[in-house]
Amino acid sequence: KNFGHIGHLFTRAAFKSGKVDTNDPFTDLNYMVFMFQYESTHCKFNSMIKTENGKLIVNENPISIFHGDAGAEYVMESFPTMEKAGAPLMGRANKVLISALSAYAPMFVMGVNHSYDHLFKIIHNVSCTINYLTLLAMVIHNSFAVMEGLMTTVHANTATQKTMDGPSGKLWHDKTIPASTSTAKVINKVIPEMNEKLNVMVLNVPITNVSVMDLTCFLKKAAKYDDIKKVVKQASEGPFKGILGYTEDQGVSYNFNSDTHSSTFNARAGIALNDHCVKYDNEFGYIKWMVDLTVHMTSKE
Repeated sequence: KNFGHIGHLFTRAAFKSGKVDTNDPFTDLNYMVFMFQYESTHCKFNSMIKTENGKLIVNENPISIFHGDAGAEYVMESFPTMEKAGAPLMGRANKVLISALSAYAPMFVMGVNHSYDHLFKIIHNVSCTINYLTLLAMVIHNSFAVMEGLMTTVHANTATQKTMDGPSGKLWHDKTIPASTSTAKVINKVIPEMNEKLNVMVLNVPITNVSVMDLTCFLKKAAKYDDIKKVVKQASEGPFKGILGYTEDQGVSYNFNSDTHSSTFNARAGIALNDHCVKYDNEFGYIKWMVDLTVHMTSKE
């Protein structure tokens, strides 16, 4: 994976699960050390990191700069097309995991539909938005049957969002901006029974990390808001433990920075219009579940 922002975070998380390398031969090694150690959003990496013989050394573990030379078996890529994402398969790589939205690769979300088949060569971990929305939608739908819903996500800024006026391919710029998303179409593929029941709006805001999701649902089975909270809490302590979080604290977005849950349900943020219409918020973590999906893939080989 290119050693950018996502590459830094994936490397931090993957060190706990196995060997990791990077395919960024164009960035100066000393610059890579600095950027990896002093990640501006997730703070300093408090472990030894240095350069030696053309490699990064992290906690005495060498990181090769070309995954082909290193013989990597599993490659994390950000190219959305099968052709470009599959380039490592021409070498010694066995599998590719895509981190960007792809219209063609099989899609998996840990905890929702991770029944991975070892015959797949390229798979897709969808997006952070889909990871946190599908988890909560599935929990609510399984207990109360979602008839329809609208999700609005207030999303942290992306690499293409300018925080100051300047040349851009989009007329929207700066501050809080509406953004397009294919989330609704992808959710239908991850949870087929939710087909055409959910739609999504996105607002990008100029903060560095942690997004908030507001999901308003109309339910087939009547439920008090306390019933919703109970079901989500049980899921967070049971089948979705470690993936779905639950809190009754009055935390703000920054309090969830570097949190490893895909979603955290904030019980204090929800309201009910009536027993069939409820809404609630959540905030997310994404990279850890790319690593866990990779580990899950290796267990099925």
